[in-house]
Amino acid sequence: MSTPIRTAARSGAVAATGWGLLAAWALHDLEEIATVGRWSRTRVPVLRERHPRVPDRVWDVLGGTDGRRFARAVGVMGVVVAAAAADGHRTGGRSAFYQTSLNGFGLHGLVHLAQAAATRGYTPGVVTSPLLVVPFTLWARGRLRRAGVLRPVRVRDAVQGLALAAAAAAGSQAVARRLG
Repeated sequence: MSTPIRTAARSGAVAATGWGLLAAWALHDLEEIATVGRWSRTRVPVLRERHPRVPDRVWDVLGGTDGRRFARAVGVMGVVVAAAAADGHRTGGRSAFYQTSLNGFGLHGLVHLAQAAATRGYTPGVVTSPLLVVPFTLWARGRLRRAGVLRPVRVRDAVQGLALAAAAAAGSQAVARRLG
């Protein structure tokens, strides 16, 4: 049987996973904001030459990434992440939206690592992915598991997490284009 102090501490740690998602995301996206403009100007031409089979449209989108528009997209995405974090905090981590967002956040960190490996160099977000994104996700999932509120993750759940992250990112980019 848990003492009230242990139960309160456990509940506080679980609640911290909600707002922690927002904090971890914000720090990670600061890296992206700080580096995406320069990266798209300097690395995309090199990658375009190295990979001539990739359609020009892909390179045009990547090379035309404007730092200000990207920052607006990050702001829009921040609304989505804040909503997920608030829902996670409000429900003590039980929220399906929060857990799917948490899974998507962690998996998107692995995507950053894969992108850096595929391009054989730095890509925006790759520094904070192994140092912050993946460790935070594992820590938060561990807290939720110990509290008995973590839903088991199946392949379908992982796909949903990545799909949510991709849809939110694409939607954020679309809104940023309309705003700018």
